[in-house]
Amino acid sequence: MKPSIYVALFVILVACTESKEPEVIGLDGRAFYEPSRSVTQEQQLQQKLREAKQKFEENASEENYIWYGRREAYLMHLQKAIAIYTEGLEKYPDSYRLYRHRAHRYISIRDFDKAISDSKRAAELVAGKPVESEPDGAPNKLNIPKSTAQSNIWYHLGLAYFLKGDYTNAAKAYEECMKFSDNDDLLVATTDWLYITYQRLGRKEEAEALLTKINAQMSILENEAYHKRLLMYKGQYQPELLLAVLEEGQDPDFVLAAQGYGVGNWYLLQGDTTKAIDLFKKVVEGPSFTAFGFIAAEADLQRLQK
Repeated sequence: MKPSIYVALFVILVACTESKEPEVIGLDGRAFYEPSRSVTQEQQLQQKLREAKQKFEENASEENYIWYGRREAYLMHLQKAIAIYTEGLEKYPDSYRLYRHRAHRYISIRDFDKAISDSKRAAELVAGKPVESEPDGAPNKLNIPKSTAQSNIWYHLGLAYFLKGDYTNAAKAYEECMKFSDNDDLLVATTDWLYITYQRLGRKEEAEALLTKINAQMSILENEAYHKRLLMYKGQYQPELLLAVLEEGQDPDFVLAAQGYGVGNWYLLQGDTTKAIDLFKKVVEGPSFTAFGFIAAEADLQRLQK
């Protein structure tokens, strides 16, 4: 193939890439696009999407609306996922499950007000109903779902308030979430955010009291990152270790997204704003733009750099 043809193909590739609409506009104004993946990852995600879409086309049930939207979201087609959930809510207007999933993706695109509205509506609709286990899109190694519709509704409501800087309402939501955090995985996830929220509110004694339930022997299946962060807050885990790639095959981008925000927050609690800002900047330079720690780092940088 002649060099001129290579150049032409490159120009076409760049043009196609630039013509794509961004999936997310960050809080700092940056545009984020669907990420590149390995061939295997792409094939697996696309196959799951095809299966979900086929089921949906055969039967547009509430469940199939949810999974069709979830599969689009796992491909970072966030606007498509929101549109699917919105269409589903037109057909199933009392679906707390559809509201819960749409709220999650509103957080992903940084529309915190809509996430709060959806989560509050979901909380109203689910009130008084039996606790409902929620299947995972990426099952843990034992394929045992650990979260519930109720825990996820309150968790995402707390997160949306937290990201907006409304710590008073974030604390109230996480306190409700605690009522449904009945296993160690849920307990560490909820405790982590509530601990940070209490600290932001100056409720330091209440924050420290939360850590009395946290210990190194807890049975953690999927929320190891939160567990380590809490042990760090207790002084039982060194901050530097949380950022280290300790296991063979561990993705450094994942480590930074999962632990960078927690360690940055630790520095903030120590009064070292400079180190906190430096670490938050590293987090948002990474690729995991829908990770909650990434979005929280964006939000804190906006507040700290005013």
